[in-house]
Amino acid sequence: MAVYIVRRLIAAIFLLLIVTAACFVIFFLVPRLGGATPEDLASRYVGKTADVETIHNIAVRLGFTEPVYVQYGRFLRGLVLGADYPTGPTTTHCPAPCFGYSYLTQQPVLPEILDRLPVTMSLAAGAAVIWVVAGVSTGVVSALRRGSVFDRTAMSVSLAGVSLPIFFTGLLTLSVFSYTLGITAPGGSYTPIEENPLLWAYDLLLPWITLAFLYAAGYARLTRAGMLDTMGEDFIRTARAKGLPERTVVVRHGLRSALTPILTIFGLDLGLLLGGAILTESTFSLPGIGKYSVDAITNNDLPKVLGVVLVGSLFIIIANLVVDVLYAVVDPRVRLS
Repeated sequence: MAVYIVRRLIAAIFLLLIVTAACFVIFFLVPRLGGATPEDLASRYVGKTADVETIHNIAVRLGFTEPVYVQYGRFLRGLVLGADYPTGPTTTHCPAPCFGYSYLTQQPVLPEILDRLPVTMSLAAGAAVIWVVAGVSTGVVSALRRGSVFDRTAMSVSLAGVSLPIFFTGLLTLSVFSYTLGITAPGGSYTPIEENPLLWAYDLLLPWITLAFLYAAGYARLTRAGMLDTMGEDFIRTARAKGLPERTVVVRHGLRSALTPILTIFGLDLGLLLGGAILTESTFSLPGIGKYSVDAITNNDLPKVLGVVLVGSLFIIIANLVVDVLYAVVDPRVRLS
């Protein structure tokens, strides 16, 4: 088990290096290959209102006129050791790990992202609990009652959940439950959990349910398909022949064998959400990483966008690492392969 975890950690480190290279290529090399000048790259650092002379000076001082390999080395050095950014007559140091420096807010990007991270983590964690419990439970019951009214109804609702976009269901639920009935909190409401846990849950209840409805639908369909395949296997018939209770057969043998694909998509989904639930946060006006990235794109603030991409990639890598370890716990054959 320890050897398996070490291998996964080494693979995650190499993957992180690949991600940094891919981010550099997308944000810096591809625009240059497409004909962008150093001034064009610098304009994405200083916003839309900077004059030509300021943009040129920033391009020179940020090293956009230097060879690409020098720029990539400076990019990696900033992530590991920090970086210095020219701010007029002075220079501002961005401590490591430096994910960029915003000239519009005159602040390093990472602290701003970390300030908004609790909102995104709260949204992702609460919704994940709801969609996993609801989706897996619905899928198991549908598989055990295949062809019943419950099965057909649940799969129809699941199809609607997968098909309807979050900005539609979010606005619809806000209109009905918040502004018409007054049951849930209006958009833009968020209270830190350390201030008032009950108010924190109340403010996020509608975003949790709306987001979970989208994901639970897919989990229900995937669980149902996995359980239908598993419950017809020989080892299930053997477990029943031994006289084991049906609950033990379903949960310990059937569901456990069907969990592998569910763990895969759960790691990806949770990692993506921690990197910024853009549509949900924009729809409900939550001050999280997703809305932060939308505002950065609107203001043409490239360092913020790059920082969000790096943070999101890091969360996805960590989530996949956790999933790989859980594979070994759920299925012992994985750690022996």
